[in-house]
Amino acid sequence: VLSLCCEACKKVIFHVPSELEADTLVGRVDLKECLQSAEFISSSNENFKILEDGSVYTTSAVSLSAEKKTFTILLKDIQEHVQKKIHVSLVEEEKKKTRHARDTVLKRTKRRWGPIPSVMIENSLGPFPLQIQQVQSDTAQNYTIYYSASGPGIDQDPKGLFYIERETGNIFATRAVDREQYPSFQIICFATTPDGYSPEVPLVHTIRIEDDNDNAPYFTQDLFEFSVPENSKPGIVVGKVTAEDRDEPYTLHTTLKYRIVSQNPPVTPAFSLHGDTGVIAVLLPQLDRELVSSYTLLVEVRDMAGQPFGLCTTGTAVIRIEDTNDNAPCFKQTQYETRVEENRVNVEILRVSVVDLDEPGSPGSGAVYEIIRGNDDRSFEITTDKNTNEGILCVVKGLDYESAKQRILVIAVNNEAPYMLAPHSQQLSQSTSSVTVHVLDVDEGPVFKPCHLRLDVKECEEIGTSIGKYLAEDPETGNSEGICYRIPPGQCNWISIDEKSGEVRTIKVLDRDVGEMRIGQCNITVLAIDRNGKTGTGTIQVVIQPGNKNYPRITKTDYIMCRDRKPICLTAQDGDESPYSTPFVYRITDRSLASMWKITRHNDNSVYLSPKGDTPFGIYNIPVSVIDNGGKVGENLVKVNLCDCVTPTECDSGPRSYSNGNVTLGVWAILAMILGSLLLLLILITICGCCGSGVMHRHVTDDCANHNLIISNTEAPGEEVMDHNVIPLQNTNDQGGYGIKTGDQQTFEMVKGRGHTLESVKGGGQQTLGSVKEGGGQPMMDTCRYSYSEWHNFTHPRLGEKVHLCRQDEEQKHSEDYLLSYNYEGKGSLAGSVGCCSDQHEEEALDFLDQLEPKFRTLAETCVKR
Repeated sequence: VLSLCCEACKKVIFHVPSELEADTLVGRVDLKECLQSAEFISSSNENFKILEDGSVYTTSAVSLSAEKKTFTILLKDIQEHVQKKIHVSLVEEEKKKTRHARDTVLKRTKRRWGPIPSVMIENSLGPFPLQIQQVQSDTAQNYTIYYSASGPGIDQDPKGLFYIERETGNIFATRAVDREQYPSFQIICFATTPDGYSPEVPLVHTIRIEDDNDNAPYFTQDLFEFSVPENSKPGIVVGKVTAEDRDEPYTLHTTLKYRIVSQNPPVTPAFSLHGDTGVIAVLLPQLDRELVSSYTLLVEVRDMAGQPFGLCTTGTAVIRIEDTNDNAPCFKQTQYETRVEENRVNVEILRVSVVDLDEPGSPGSGAVYEIIRGNDDRSFEITTDKNTNEGILCVVKGLDYESAKQRILVIAVNNEAPYMLAPHSQQLSQSTSSVTVHVLDVDEGPVFKPCHLRLDVKECEEIGTSIGKYLAEDPETGNSEGICYRIPPGQCNWISIDEKSGEVRTIKVLDRDVGEMRIGQCNITVLAIDRNGKTGTGTIQVVIQPGNKNYPRITKTDYIMCRDRKPICLTAQDGDESPYSTPFVYRITDRSLASMWKITRHNDNSVYLSPKGDTPFGIYNIPVSVIDNGGKVGENLVKVNLCDCVTPTECDSGPRSYSNGNVTLGVWAILAMILGSLLLLLILITICGCCGSGVMHRHVTDDCANHNLIISNTEAPGEEVMDHNVIPLQNTNDQGGYGIKTGDQQTFEMVKGRGHTLESVKGGGQQTLGSVKEGGGQPMMDTCRYSYSEWHNFTHPRLGEKVHLCRQDEEQKHSEDYLLSYNYEGKGSLAGSVGCCSDQHEEEALDFLDQLEPKFRTLAETCVKR
């Protein structure tokens, strides 16, 4: 944060007219007296501005409505952290006759206070001081005027170059000036009265230094270097030389002219130089690099438009002639001869050389050799030695003496760059040379035919399987006699070769899924050795062909199928490759299950499994065979839980299981049968216990009611039921009554009008249970207890018949999955009937079925008899 201490300097008072126009000089304040190094000058009143020399001007028209107007000039020295103020007061001047003409002066009418710019000759010889101008103010007629000036050349660098006389306003120069250093000066001239009043606006006066031709032109580079292709046409621009002059631009002092002074070598001029622009162009139509590779030009530049009295400078331009491929290569010899032993490979047999006049190392001289005849079998190859530009002829494929004792080749040569025909020259034909190669006979080793043999082996073939033969021949005899075969160690140990016959056999089971055999192939080098110990090599490529070694299997075999019976998608996989994998054929091998389930094709490796018709719910273990494209059969067992559910999560296991056509009961079904049997036994024990203690009475009493069965067709105790709707037991014509326990006997009425009592079963007629026990029907006290055999003989056949009837509908058909109807039992309690064979017909009791959720509504619809 810049912190400035603010001190007030002396107060300044200016006497001015009451009306001031814009840009009117009010007066001048000595700022340096207040703050020597003021970097920032500002006014507190925006109607006034302060210049660096302390001059105060109005920025707009000001009217002194009061007699006095004040504002503050703020001075700041940021580096020294100093701030000072100058208070300025404007006081309306008194109107005096002696200064009546002042108003006219403030309006700036007709004055000589603005002379034209002064001119001083550069490098003037004097005499000094030399008067260059005079400034005067018209107000000197009315006031005593003192003149002063400030700015560059006076109180700024170069200081002391000019000064102004205080009384006359004459401006003098004290010494010569260099225009290139100081082309002009702008000074500020002041006209003030002795009391400090400035009747004139400060004058900005320009002193221009007139140029003198004191600087010679000079080239921008010490050496200009250019290049041009040989055989270029006249007028092709080579380059441009440039020069500069420090004298005043756009005058004769800086108007330059160029010319070529000399050329080296001093032959016919090859280039021209434009005098005004300095552009160098081709002049000679036949620039030949092979004759002259470069030219050196001495060029001159002169000012004053090239006049003899102008100043001048010389420079150097070097022009290099670029090579073009205008010279074709030519063989030094037109015929060559060489020798090479048969079967030699990658050996150099000959070097050929050419002559090329183009620049060495350039694309125009680089030789490119080719064999244009005699190398149909590609046994030879020729390359270029980049260092010597020679052609190197090599044998890349072994030659056979028995086939050809000599070979004749024709070699041609070209350049890397395309040939360019020089002006006034003729087209040359391609240079060629013939080479005769003599083949020398040598004792050769055995040769395999073919040198590379491929043997295909089926996957998982037995060890020792013969997969082929690999034989070599002696080139001299053309047969295989006396040659033995061997496989060098260190290779994949898959095969063996018979030493005499060359028969190839497997030595291990080749499986593409095991170790190094995963790549499916291996290259094995085989040696053939003749009687002289000469060897030859060949290569056997053993390729393992995919076989049918894997059985197709179904990936998922456990499914749950709900009541929507949506088909199940069975998908099989086979580890083999084509053609031993897909397409698969699916079959259900069990005939009984095939009649209940069907298979529908989906794609090559998938089918849909779905039930036929109304297949019962249960668990089915379905044997499915899958046959791949190679005929291999995979047996699979698919477990399907055909469940009465909406979603598979509702069915963890089913009540029934079907396997191979046999139906078995589930765990829950067996448990339900056991619980039912236990419940039936509990009912029988309860009946026996209730009738064991108590004396028979004709009327039912409360005492006996606590220990005996109450004969009532209602579920509410204490009321005698007169309703005759009871369950029929069997068809009979016997008439029965109601079972009433009295003091002497008790009868059990089981069937209205045609039912037997226990007594009638045991004794016949209208006997009661009590009369049987009394003997002869005499009344006596009874404990209401009977033996187990008596109860068994009475209840067992009837309960069996009851159970049978409860499982039949009105048409005597087996009823299982629908609602059963039962006889009316009379008006029951508010709790409703809980009988095992009862049927409620009240509509209001079934209203809850209308508010069931979707799952239970579907269950209710299934249970309703259709």
